[in-house]
Amino acid sequence: MSELIEGLPDAVALRCLARVPFHLHPNLALVSHSWREAIRSPELFRARHEVDSAEDFILVSAYEPDNLWQLYDPPHDLWLTLPVLPSNIRHRAHFGVVSAAGKLFVLGGGSDAVDPLTGDHDGCFATDEVWSYDPVIRRWAHCKPMIVPRAMFACCVLDGKIIVAGGFTDCRKSISKAEFYDPEKDVWAPIPDLLHTHNSASSGLVIDGKIHILHKGLSSVQVLESVNLGWAWSVHDYSWLQGPMAVVKGELYIMSHGQIYKQERNSNKLIVSASEFRRRIGFAMIGLGDDIYVIGGVIGPDRLNWDIKMTSDVDVLALGNTERLVWRQVAPMTRCKGTVLGCTQLRI
Repeated sequence: MSELIEGLPDAVALRCLARVPFHLHPNLALVSHSWREAIRSPELFRARHEVDSAEDFILVSAYEPDNLWQLYDPPHDLWLTLPVLPSNIRHRAHFGVVSAAGKLFVLGGGSDAVDPLTGDHDGCFATDEVWSYDPVIRRWAHCKPMIVPRAMFACCVLDGKIIVAGGFTDCRKSISKAEFYDPEKDVWAPIPDLLHTHNSASSGLVIDGKIHILHKGLSSVQVLESVNLGWAWSVHDYSWLQGPMAVVKGELYIMSHGQIYKQERNSNKLIVSASEFRRRIGFAMIGLGDDIYVIGGVIGPDRLNWDIKMTSDVDVLALGNTERLVWRQVAPMTRCKGTVLGCTQLRI
């Protein structure tokens, strides 16, 4: 890079640029060639962490349009659109999504596109594909594929490693296989299998530094106790409520029967009503900061209106306001709408 700001060492200038919000980076790129190089360099993003200017975003992909992801910037109430994921799979679904090492990862899954003439599914149900999106250079890249193709599986991050477990193979057979991915080395390695398989979709949560694997409709939870001391699964019956889940500052919240509950291992506490979401299905529920976000989905029919509407709405519950918990709406997604297929956080 040539001199970024006249009269300042580049190291100091880079720290100045690091304080500029991420949504303004396209404007910085127009200033000069050296500034464009700087904002797309790993050094700038390291500097953002050093000067405590890193920002937290939410990334979402929905039913429409295909393979498109949007990034939500909460402080500025803005939606930014990522380049289209360059996959050959149409209507990608049942995949895993996480963020690690400053990148977005989209793993496995397959197509849920249906042939309008035959009613058959178009393409495969499960793949081993792994894609990453680097916000520094604004590009998608193919990563090392998973050892086992899978769909509808648990996927989360522990100690910087991506853990995938369970799910279904392309022939729709449930599997117990588990593996982890090192994003720095682009390497997959097997870990011990889950102790039980179930013929239902699985999901994963990280609570108290442990991975919790849940199966839809079942009360048993499989827990990965520790990575550093060796891989070891245990099974617990926590009798958790069923419904969309979000982790906020290490605490688990569940939406069940039109209410939000704070869930402990064997008890729950009613937090606030969520009756306005009773007709809304297929939405994402995710925690960020002190807030719970409910994003997208489909609004079903009622007695007065039999239409089904795909929505881009975003509703937020601020848990930090302990005196009075109320829902508020923020900017809706500008491109995506309908059933949310993937949702995660990303720190940039």
